Amino acid sequence: MTKIRKAIIPVAGYGTRFLPATKCQPKEMLPVVDKPTIQYIVEACAEAGLTEIIIVTSGNKRAVEDHFDRTPELEKWLEKSGKLELLEELRAIPRLANFVYIRQKGGYGNGTPVLNAEPLIGNEPFAVFWGDEFFVGKKNWIKQMIEVYEKYQEPVLAAVEVSKEETERYGIIDGELINKNIYRVRGFEEKPGPAKAKSNLALIGGYILPPEIFNVLKKTKPGQGGELWLADAISALLKNKQTFYACKIEGKLYDAGTILGWLKANVELALSHPKINGEFKDYLKNLKI
Repeated sequence: MTKIRKAIIPVAGYGTRFLPATKCQPKEMLPVVDKPTIQYIVEACAEAGLTEIIIVTSGNKRAVEDHFDRTPELEKWLEKSGKLELLEELRAIPRLANFVYIRQKGGYGNGTPVLNAEPLIGNEPFAVFWGDEFFVGKKNWIKQMIEVYEKYQEPVLAAVEVSKEETERYGIIDGELINKNIYRVRGFEEKPGPAKAKSNLALIGGYILPPEIFNVLKKTKPGQGGELWLADAISALLKNKQTFYACKIEGKLYDAGTILGWLKANVELALSHPKINGEFKDYLKNLKI
């Protein structure tokens, strides 16, 4: 049985929704409580057994590389100051996985960074996760996807239930329920809206893909906005009779790629943070809203 070892995390975008905050800082490095958003994804990868993280960057994303590297001067100061718990927490970050960084080349669109990583993937299945979307729950969300892959040995899409109104915002899956939280995918449609949506299952969060996706991406013509879209390549594989499964993730989705989603993530995760939850809850209760 082929195991999933590698994950691609594209972070090369401009983060325009957060400008001017992201003028010099990657949106993936914006903190959710006390950790940058991307660290939540990387920690979930590591916990799920993924050992190699390929981060596709651009010229203004150096902070991402620095975050997952050692910081000897800071570590030395923390040790000297007796802040040993914090020191160990920082030392654990670069040990989460083997990190490889490549610069994005080519046109825009979320298919481009995946295609750029082809030489590092080789002929094996792999995962793709965005640097600003993650789930929190009792069970690791990436492990849920991997278990579906290990059961069926076919590509897996992360899915979440959305409201009828939200079907205008996401790619919506047309699928058949075959097991608890597992669907065989017949197809999906981008932002169909309530009248046309064939389900309320949105494609969001992540993918486990076969290496064949690379050849399909090379042949895929630019889509909306003249950009190369991963969803178009997946649709082409589906039409070519490639079997896909969707895993409805058990957990709470946080879309930290929008200002409102990022604010919600900070508030809700602060309320469960062991160091500040009580004081923060009292503060919220005293707000005159």
